[in-house]
Amino acid sequence: MKRPFILFFLILLFLHPVYAQSKKAGNAILSGKIIDSASHLPLEYATITIYTSASQLPFSGSTSDNAGLFTLNDIPAGNYRLMVESIGYNSFNIPTIEITKNSIIDLKNISLTKKSVSLQNITVVAHGRLVENKIDKMVYNAEKDITSQSGVATDILRKVPMVSVDVNGNVELSGSSGIRFLINGKPSSMFGSNIADVLQSIPASQIKSIEVITNPGARYDAQGLGGIINIILKKNTAHGTNSTISLASGSRTDNGSFNFNARKNDFGFHAYVSGNIRPYATTPYTSNRNSSDSIQHTSTLYQQDGSSRFRRQAIQTGLGFDWTVKEKNNYSGSVSYNQFGYTGNGTVFQHQKNWSADQSLLSDVNSLSNTSNFYKAHNIDAGFNYKRTFDKEDQELEVSITSSLNNSTSTAGNNQLLLPMDSLYYGINNRNPGKETETELEVNYTQPLQKEIQLGLGGKFSLLDISSQADIWSLVPNLKSYTRNKALSNNLDYHQKVYAFYSEIKLPVGSLFDAKMGARYERTEINSFYSNAQRQIPTPGYNTLVPSIYFSKKIGDRHTLKLSYSKRIERPDYGDLNPFINTADPKNITAGNPYLKPEIGNRYELGYALDLGSVGSFMANLFYRANNHDIQPYIMYYPVLVIGDSTFSNVSVSSRENIGMEKNTGLNLFGDIHYSNKFTFRSNLFFFHRHIINVLQPGFDAYSFNYRMNINLTYQFNTRWVGEFFGNFNSPRNEVQGRYPSFVTYSFAFRKQFWNKKGSLALTATNPFNEYVNQQTEVKGPNFSLNSNRKIPFRSFGVNFTWKFGKLEFKKEKDEIPGGINGPTD
Repeated sequence: MKRPFILFFLILLFLHPVYAQSKKAGNAILSGKIIDSASHLPLEYATITIYTSASQLPFSGSTSDNAGLFTLNDIPAGNYRLMVESIGYNSFNIPTIEITKNSIIDLKNISLTKKSVSLQNITVVAHGRLVENKIDKMVYNAEKDITSQSGVATDILRKVPMVSVDVNGNVELSGSSGIRFLINGKPSSMFGSNIADVLQSIPASQIKSIEVITNPGARYDAQGLGGIINIILKKNTAHGTNSTISLASGSRTDNGSFNFNARKNDFGFHAYVSGNIRPYATTPYTSNRNSSDSIQHTSTLYQQDGSSRFRRQAIQTGLGFDWTVKEKNNYSGSVSYNQFGYTGNGTVFQHQKNWSADQSLLSDVNSLSNTSNFYKAHNIDAGFNYKRTFDKEDQELEVSITSSLNNSTSTAGNNQLLLPMDSLYYGINNRNPGKETETELEVNYTQPLQKEIQLGLGGKFSLLDISSQADIWSLVPNLKSYTRNKALSNNLDYHQKVYAFYSEIKLPVGSLFDAKMGARYERTEINSFYSNAQRQIPTPGYNTLVPSIYFSKKIGDRHTLKLSYSKRIERPDYGDLNPFINTADPKNITAGNPYLKPEIGNRYELGYALDLGSVGSFMANLFYRANNHDIQPYIMYYPVLVIGDSTFSNVSVSSRENIGMEKNTGLNLFGDIHYSNKFTFRSNLFFFHRHIINVLQPGFDAYSFNYRMNINLTYQFNTRWVGEFFGNFNSPRNEVQGRYPSFVTYSFAFRKQFWNKKGSLALTATNPFNEYVNQQTEVKGPNFSLNSNRKIPFRSFGVNFTWKFGKLEFKKEKDEIPGGINGPTD
């Protein structure tokens, strides 16, 4: 852990002499920052070219970095002119710049205006890239993806490089499910429940972009072993008013959204409402479990054959504002309300045979299980942010407070009958209300030390409170009535405080490369109470020191190399820690583990990006990640299990365990090729090797090779018609106890624009030639093996209608020359 800090201080020690020697004696340095004239955000990859006044041939040039900054070194004294260009923007000209010996000229902000063509009350601007590669993150511009617009957030995530999604909607980033999800850069307590359900409740038409950060910097929370996924919802910053309505209907999902934006002068307001419904779908299911009792010397075959029906619904609504006062003070705030839930029921035929050691049949029992479940959650997110800028460029102070409240209720029931007499012999009903509150106070400050060197400081305090009550009623067969089961019922109170402080510095190391280095310290304190834990063990507070290092090197105008390292932590959530024992299925019990330790991970990444200009782009990322105290699902088999005053036979118990250490080495390749102005080809290939060191069963380590690949084809038939195909394949996933199934999906989409491109109609089809996706799972553990198959309905057809209306004002700013005709002075 000390090595990254040794490297950090060595670089700082040698920084000043290296930086000072980058300039040749007598020659000048010219620098500046390229920004968008409307949003004032920095523009990356803008081309800066300088000419001598007497020549049409370029004398020197450069491109802007992710902060919009550029520097031209070693310019002899003389008269020059400067040209700035960026895709989708009007070029900017400074006709005369007089440069003297040993001068350092700062052009400050250079504003570029977007190229636009007015169509009545709508302005169409040039499109940027679908995928953008920044120094510390990758951005997927979801609003440019036509295939996913009739779906949900999960459908978009399937297309994002380095992200994989299984058929159940579970998300992994670079092979890890430990992901910190954010909405508009802020946490939400709704992700504290079932993340897969939440992601399938957000309409894709509501999402502007998705940011993926595999090695987060010191400013970000240390939570999230695989990294951070930030979902940015749509909001328009242009002046005037505009609205967008999007409606989608399909055989698998119906959703819709409405967005309203208004801005006048320095005040902006936005509001939205969206929702989706997934109608009932039936999933057939079969399983076979073979087990043995080493004490009684018996063996058992347990078979299940049935199906379940499932329905999901959700609604989100919110509003927000931003207000700039006297140019340097910006206030913004938002509040949102989210509600989502699901209902389901199922019927399963069960057959159990038991044999003695000499293969004599001891019992043969048939039974029928009827199940039902229900879940509903209400969530409120609120936040306020203050940002202060100063006369000194890039000096900023930001203070924010966010709060999130989530109330949820779940119920489940199971009645089991012996066949053929249909006599009720087992029944259980669960009700589990819960409440989760998360509050964060954060302060960030950025101080430029000198040109192109920035120091960042900040801190955060976060408070997480969870309360949950589980009430269980069990059938008393003789009385044919239900009584409260005190042994299984429980309640919990969980309180977590995290104090965090960080510091990071961004600077050029001479002309060698750009660096961004930092460290984050987090103090975690937990106070918890579990009513039915065998013993209450106080959780000691612990300290986490999280370093992060980024090196970036531009080679010419097109090549970029990146090397990064970060340390991450994955704290188990209350769903993992809650010792509630769910016996809704008495043969397959689930339980939490209050004694889980947090995972600690170290991740190294080497990245390469190639900008092919109008032809496209290419990215390659090589990574290595090692997780200690790795948390995974783990199944134990018990011939007989006593819980309270209840006895269960031939039962498996699934919980989460610190399995040991997991090592992953992988490669991600992404290509975006524009064969012509009509045809675009995109593909993402992801491969990784996994080695799991099993400390629960020494000698039973797991090795596996996993891969994922997708292909995306887009063809623009004319200015109004566009078609798209997307195909995805995930290889089988191997964990410590078994093999989880592969997954194939493909989709087609066609969209036509009309009403002067203010309206559009899209037709989509997903897996049109296959009604089901077969999910075959193989799991092995001490004294048992399990093979199961779920046939998940995945075929769907849909239609999406989008209408944009309102009046936007794009005011073209004057091309002002900073500092006058001769440029700025020292």
